Amino acid sequence: MISLTTSCMVGRGSAPGRLVELSMMGAGARELIVAEYRVMGLSPEVIGELIAEVGPLWHEQHHARLATRPRRRAVGAGAKHKFVFVDRLLATLVNLRHGTTHDVLACWFGVDRSTVTRAIGEVRPLLAQRGCTVARGIRLRTLADVIEHLGASGQTGIIDGTEIRGRRPAAGRQDRDEFVSGRTKQNAVKSIILTDAEGRVVFCSPARPGSCADITQARQLGLVKLQAPVRGSVH
Repeated sequence: MISLTTSCMVGRGSAPGRLVELSMMGAGARELIVAEYRVMGLSPEVIGELIAEVGPLWHEQHHARLATRPRRRAVGAGAKHKFVFVDRLLATLVNLRHGTTHDVLACWFGVDRSTVTRAIGEVRPLLAQRGCTVARGIRLRTLADVIEHLGASGQTGIIDGTEIRGRRPAAGRQDRDEFVSGRTKQNAVKSIILTDAEGRVVFCSPARPGSCADITQARQLGLVKLQAPVRGSVH
C-alpha cells in the first residue's frame, strides 16, 4: 500500500493550506481504470476480450523465458507475481493512451518503476501482434495492413509524431545523448501515430530516441513506400 501526504502552502508566509491525502493500492487502481471509461476509452467487455486473448500469449512467453534459464528450482517455484498480468495489461494501455510516466504507474499499482518498464516492454509487442479491430471481421496488425485498409475504403489517415518525456539514460550508456529531443531539449522517446479521420488510433510505432526526426522514423517504418500506391489520402 502507498500512502502519500502532501502539505500545501497558500501564498508567501501563510500558514499551511489544505492537507491532501492519497491512499491507493494496486487493486484500487485496477478497479478505477476498468470502471472509468475516460481512462482508456475501452469498455469492461473489450478489456475482458484483451485479457482472454493476450493473457495466454503472455503466460506462454513468460514460461518459455523461465524454461530457458539455468535453474535450481522447478519453473513456477518461489514467490508469485505481485504485479499480475491484468495489472500489467492495464498499465500498458494507460501508458499508450495518455503517455503516463512509468513512475506514476508504479505509484498507482504499488510496484517499482523498473517492474512497470519491464511489464510494458513485454505486453506492448503482444498487443501489436493481436492487432486493432476496426470493423467486424477486419483486424489490422501491421502498418501495411493499415495503409491498405485506408486506401481500399477511401478513408483519410492522419499521421503525427509524438514525444513522451523520459528519464535520462544511465551514465556510461553509449547512446545516452540520442535521447535528447532537438525540439524540447529534454530526454524523451517518440513514436509515429496514425489515426483515421475520426481520430481513432489505428497504428502506433515502436518508440525511438528523442533525437530521431519524424521523417527519419517514417522512412524507417517504410511509410513513404507504403503510401505511394494507395488511392486514399494520408496526411
